[in-house]
Parts: sequence; C-alpha cells; structure tokens
Amino acid sequence: MRPCVRDETGKLRKTLPTPGVKDDPELAPAERKRFAALKKEVRTLASDQLRRLETAMVTGRSWTAAEFRELLVEHPLLRHLVRRLVWLGDGDGRVTAFRVAEDLTFADVHDDPWALPADATVRLAHPLQLGNELGAWEHLFADHDILQPFPQLGRPVHAFTDAEAAGHRLTRFEGLTVPVGKLLGLTKRGWERGTPMDNGVERWFSRPVARDRHLVTPSTRASPSAWSTCSPTRPSGPYGSTPPPVTIGPTTRTRTASARSTPSSPPRFLPT
Repeated sequence: MRPCVRDETGKLRKTLPTPGVKDDPELAPAERKRFAALKKEVRTLASDQLRRLETAMVTGRSWTAAEFRELLVEHPLLRHLVRRLVWLGDGDGRVTAFRVAEDLTFADVHDDPWALPADATVRLAHPLQLGNELGAWEHLFADHDILQPFPQLGRPVHAFTDAEAAGHRLTRFEGLTVPVGKLLGLTKRGWERGTPMDNGVERWFSRPVARDRHLVTPSTRASPSAWSTCSPTRPSGPYGSTPPPVTIGPTTRTRTASARSTPSSPPRFLPT
C-alpha cells in the first residue's frame, strides 16, 4: 500500500510538491514532513497485517460477520488488502467462497452478488478448501487484474505419501543443511525455538498443528552459520491423523528456497 495525493488537476502524486513562495512557510513544510511519515507508517502497517492475514489463513482463524465488516472491510487501509483475497463465509448451513468487490459489496466465484448472512463466520480461504473452484477463482482474479498480497490461490500444495501419512517421520528431509537465518526466520511464522542446552545451543524447533499435536524438527549444528536438519517428527500421532492444512517446516521451506534462489512459503501438506 502506497499513499498518494491528487493535485488541483486531479492527477495522482506520490509525494507532496515542494513548498513554493506562495505556500505557508510553516504549514507547507510541516505537511510535507507529515505525509512522508504517513507513508512510512503505512509500509510498516502493511507488512505487519500481511503477516497476520497469512497466518490467519494457515491457522483457520475466523471472524463473525460483524467483525469482518467493521475490522477488515470498512477499515480505510486494510480494505485494500481484503479486496485482493478470497474468503469463506460459513452461514445458513453452507460454506461459500467470495471476494470483496471494488464497491465493498460481496461477489461469488461467478462474480454474482452474494449476501453475507448476519450470523455467518468468515475466514480466509486456503487453496485446499476451494476444491474444484480454485481454477475459476484464479481466472476471475486474472480477468480483474487483481494481484494478491501473498500467495493464496497459487500457493504450493503437496501431498503425503501413504507411508508418510501413517508414520511419525518425514525422512525425505533428513540430512539437509540450512542457513541459521532461515531457521530463525520461522519464528515469524508460528514456530518456537527449543530450550537452550549446553553452550546455549537450541536443538529443535516446534510448531503446534492441532490442539494436542506439535511438529518437531530436531537440528544439529553443521558449521557456525548452518544447521543440519533431522526428520520432522510428531511423537503424539501419525501425520495422516491431523486435519489439513498441515504446515511442514524449515527443511521444506529451505529446500524450495535453495532450488529457486529466493525464499518461498512452506508448502502445505494434505494427508492422502
């Protein structure tokens, strides 16, 4: 999100014009400085809210219909993010995927007007939850030239093998070496660092994936700047018994980042 202003001709400007001789010598410089500070605040706000919204999609957080309207749709800044995402409305005994249109009304996958029930709950749609409508939503957003603020419709989705779904370990990720910074960065995505042991070494990262389930990734230090990852494990139950979407951790994210030379979101695994 980038704040802008319109001049007397209606043209959009990214910055306020430099104060002239006819401008107030006190007010004009102060307003120019205030607008620059506003732009910086908006960038910070957008970054924080994008992270929160993406986490809400992965964790399945929901809002009441009234909360959704007041806190998101009617918010003067967040509405610009909300309009670029697909949402799920759960009400009247059915779940409907919808988007927020330019006039802040709601529309379904056919771009027909849709009314959100007053007693409905709303959550961000994960691609696993869109089923056969996923392709139609991708085409609709492309037709409207809507760029998503983070990967949603095009988010990578992968599946467990039968053996992985029935087991407690993901052996395909054993032995990978990853930069320390990649592991530490996962704390921004809901992962928790392990308890420091001898010499302050933290030998695992974990993340809750259900009420009584934690995904644990043991690690051993391979060098001062890298760690060797062991298999992600879940000691309290097989992978296949956890409801989707399940987020598999640092080894998956780093493996994808290494192949593309740029970081990407961790793939979502659906039990087969």
